[in-house]
Amino acid sequence: MSENLIPSKKIARTRAGQSHYISDTDETGLGAVDAVADESAPASMWGEAWKNLRRRPMFWVAAFIIAVAVLMAAFPQLFSSQDPRFCELSRSLGAPEPGHVFGFDQQGCDIYSRVIYGARASVLVGIFTTIVVVIIGGTFGTLAGFFGGWIDALMSRLTDIFFAVPLVLGAIVFMQLFKEQRTVMMVVVILAVFGWPQIARITRGAVLQAKNEEYVTSARALGASRWRIITSHILPNAMAPIIVYATVALGTFIVAEASLSFLGVGLPADVVSWGGDISRAQTALRTQPMVLFYPAIALALTVLSFIMMGDVVRDALDPKARKR
Repeated sequence: MSENLIPSKKIARTRAGQSHYISDTDETGLGAVDAVADESAPASMWGEAWKNLRRRPMFWVAAFIIAVAVLMAAFPQLFSSQDPRFCELSRSLGAPEPGHVFGFDQQGCDIYSRVIYGARASVLVGIFTTIVVVIIGGTFGTLAGFFGGWIDALMSRLTDIFFAVPLVLGAIVFMQLFKEQRTVMMVVVILAVFGWPQIARITRGAVLQAKNEEYVTSARALGASRWRIITSHILPNAMAPIIVYATVALGTFIVAEASLSFLGVGLPADVVSWGGDISRAQTALRTQPMVLFYPAIALALTVLSFIMMGDVVRDALDPKARKR
């Protein structure tokens, strides 16, 4: 039988001084190798981001601290049964004892309960201010970036005017003007008035980049309205930098509220807040530093958790950042 008719066998040819082997024929077709399951859904940006986030220990640490801070703000009675406003001067700067693990401040108030209840004012200010800032800044940035022209020029100049005023300095001036209306919502409004320009710039840049993409051109060609293009195509694809900044800004606004209360121009003394307790603990810093330490560490951990969350979210939503 001729050698060429032998099917799929290992053939040895011997020549003078050498041996040559022919391997079995691979009968697996390229179609089977390259086949992809048609029923598998394509991975979205948010799906890939979640896969990256859940592999990061820093994400879980930040999420745990944020969850505890939010629970303390929403349901402080779950963590403490003491009244933070009940004070006894006979216990002034008293040491820790059963039921009062952090001891007492100068007024004889339970420090632990004040740390727990102090989260409510600080966290609420941060959350509400961030929401208002995202709405105002996002609206201005979206309109300026999408329409361009004189609308962009007008809104950019308005943004520059507010951007030139430092956040805390502007808040101090206006809080002094409204001494009788110093409430949580007043602090939120004033911080939002001076805090939206940064997110407006970020939104404008993201919208400018998104509106030149091919999917927006296709939507225009199909006759989609401007409102539909903005809400269905541009904003969903421009949300990544907005979410990252909002996460970090939330911690910034918590610090701003604490700074105002520390300076005595923020929330009134009858509202329990971390900044107010830090301010009142200054006089006892040398003799009883722990009176200041507990509210300060609660404030620092909460702000740090939001900064950490912003970092990991930025890395998850920006593939280029993960490569750097």
